[in-house]
Amino acid sequence: MSDIDNPANENGETKARITPKQHKMHSKAYYLLLDSVVWCIGSAFYSVAVNCFASPNKIAPGGVTGISTLINYKLGLPIGVMVILFNIPILTAAYKIFGKKFITRTVVGTILTSVFIDLGQLFLPAYTGDRLLSSMFGGAFAGIGLGLILSRGATSGGTDILGRLLKLKFPHISLGSFILGMDLSVMVLAGLIYENIESMLYSAIFFFISSRSIDYLVFGASKSTLLLIVTTFGDIIPGKIISEVGRGVTVLPVTGAYTGEEKKMLVTVARPHEIAKITRIVKMTDPGAFVIKTDAGEVFGKGFKTDDRSL
Repeated sequence: MSDIDNPANENGETKARITPKQHKMHSKAYYLLLDSVVWCIGSAFYSVAVNCFASPNKIAPGGVTGISTLINYKLGLPIGVMVILFNIPILTAAYKIFGKKFITRTVVGTILTSVFIDLGQLFLPAYTGDRLLSSMFGGAFAGIGLGLILSRGATSGGTDILGRLLKLKFPHISLGSFILGMDLSVMVLAGLIYENIESMLYSAIFFFISSRSIDYLVFGASKSTLLLIVTTFGDIIPGKIISEVGRGVTVLPVTGAYTGEEKKMLVTVARPHEIAKITRIVKMTDPGAFVIKTDAGEVFGKGFKTDDRSL
């Protein structure tokens, strides 16, 4: 073994070189630990939203958690347990269609939020003051919690996955329309079960604030993001982005002005929910990559909107 492969320090002792494979394993362990911590923090925020603000004030969050909150009100069944039970058939169907890779993080996110909700019900204090404040602060806590979970590539399951499944059956309807329709149904159901139209209105406020909080926390104000990625792995990363995210990538040869090193610059535009996944792909493949994210005011073309103003 040469000195290059096994360099020596000043005392003549050799130091083991970290191979690319070992570096990749260390990176995976680091990001898995970081993901787990952020998921737990996000689940704790969401638990506060449900147990302190939503459930005690007859406010139903959107989606599966909202339905579970209504069942808890009528039958006293644990909210978290009901969330898991509702998600089992949804996640099973998603696993069969989308595969293990897509569903793994959703399963983790669903279980964590459910466990934190039921644990929080045991010791978190309930706020029973102004219902408007409950809907506003509850929505903010829920948005922060779900935003943190989404920022690390997971979801809490429910309507997001169900919407994707329904879109396969009805491709002419947008995913956002499915999710909005299901959440609106939960709001109407809240008014009927709580026998109070104010519950429906406060649920709408809760949902609106939580969705806006998610948007600003995870995605910023822009609906599309332009990513410029300078990397030495220009032959690997584009294929992963195309296959795992479904976004096109333009590859440009670039040269560092100071080092003279030749690299590739990848150019892609992504929607908000795709940013975390692309970032993860880049970090896992090339931790030393240089990434620029900037708002794309308007994007026209395949996969985005059509510019028909001149027609």
